[in-house]
Amino acid sequence: MQLLSDRILNMATSATLAMAAKARELRTEGKDIIGLSLGEPDFNTPDFIKEAAIQAINENYNSYSPVDGYGDLKEAIITKFKRDNNLTYTPAQIVVSTGAKQSLANIAAVMTNKGDEVIMPCPYWVSYADLIKLNDGIPVEVKTTIDTDFKMTPAQLEAAITPKTKMIWFSSPCNPSGSIYSKEELRGLADVLVKYPDVYVVSDEIYEHINYVGGHASMAQFEDMYDRTITVNGVSKAFAMTGWRIGYIGAPEKIARACNKMQGQITSGANCIAQRATITALNESPSRVQYMIDEFKVRRDLILDLLNDIEGFKTNTPEGAFYVFPNVTHFFGKTIKGHTIKDAADFSMFLLEEALVATVDGGAFGNPDCIRISYAASQEQIIEAIKRIKEAVS
Repeated sequence: MQLLSDRILNMATSATLAMAAKARELRTEGKDIIGLSLGEPDFNTPDFIKEAAIQAINENYNSYSPVDGYGDLKEAIITKFKRDNNLTYTPAQIVVSTGAKQSLANIAAVMTNKGDEVIMPCPYWVSYADLIKLNDGIPVEVKTTIDTDFKMTPAQLEAAITPKTKMIWFSSPCNPSGSIYSKEELRGLADVLVKYPDVYVVSDEIYEHINYVGGHASMAQFEDMYDRTITVNGVSKAFAMTGWRIGYIGAPEKIARACNKMQGQITSGANCIAQRATITALNESPSRVQYMIDEFKVRRDLILDLLNDIEGFKTNTPEGAFYVFPNVTHFFGKTIKGHTIKDAADFSMFLLEEALVATVDGGAFGNPDCIRISYAASQEQIIEAIKRIKEAVS
């Protein structure tokens, strides 16, 4: 009898976490690896949030919370949705989870049946496809290119819809491309979706505040899409709270209840101290963390200038998040310093071994022509990393 399930044997390892693990392994061997693979702000959690956590500890928050989150945290999320997105939710529509990743896993589990198709504009975040496949669904990739800023058009969306289509999943700002769908672009997609009332939308907005052009738009803002959209968010990125593990959804009540039921059997409520700190984070103005966004923009401009000075890297200008997603097909078919480069996976490994810089293969995001480079690192690290890359490919 087979020891492990087909489910786990068929699941891919998270490419971002795998590269981070490989980088750590090389560091233990004494190699000076610069990590530009993880999507993790290099800032500390702001003091006003840490102080709220300390207060919660001193007030003896140490018991199980409600599965779907403390009532006053849900009220803070409702206030945030109204203030930042002009979205109106009730407490019954909010579910707090152990990170936005669990929010997405809950949605996949409660909405996907065997053979259901889920449309995913490529590139997409690494875990989307495997979360759907884990629940016997079928990811349907819609290819985009750097020349269109990696955005799916209404015509592409319509062409991908079949009688088996259950959902569309996308992020804006996008991980890994940094692309942002404008309100007008979302309306164009919505105009297609209104013709297919059984298709639901998962709008991953975890990078909402890391936006260099302003005017974040949510699919749920449209009255004819509100009842068919699950908005996913959290505090990991904008508030530098990755390890605190708090994500949440605003969703149609039936879907929220189902996610609550699922979570009750898997993890129960999220960490109680992190929930108390998140109340403080969300009740404050987003301007409290603007200093991080300003620095990310400086780094974006810096890394683009440096990459554009290397022959073979084709870049566009990301409008949000903290990644660049250059096309590196120039190097395919070449042998550099004894390394034969067949695809982005080879190129990413070449950069790790030869330049000692950790990036992520774009194939993990559904686009094998590109690599993802995170600029959630100091300017000094960025300058040194791109210098190494330039020397390695010269």
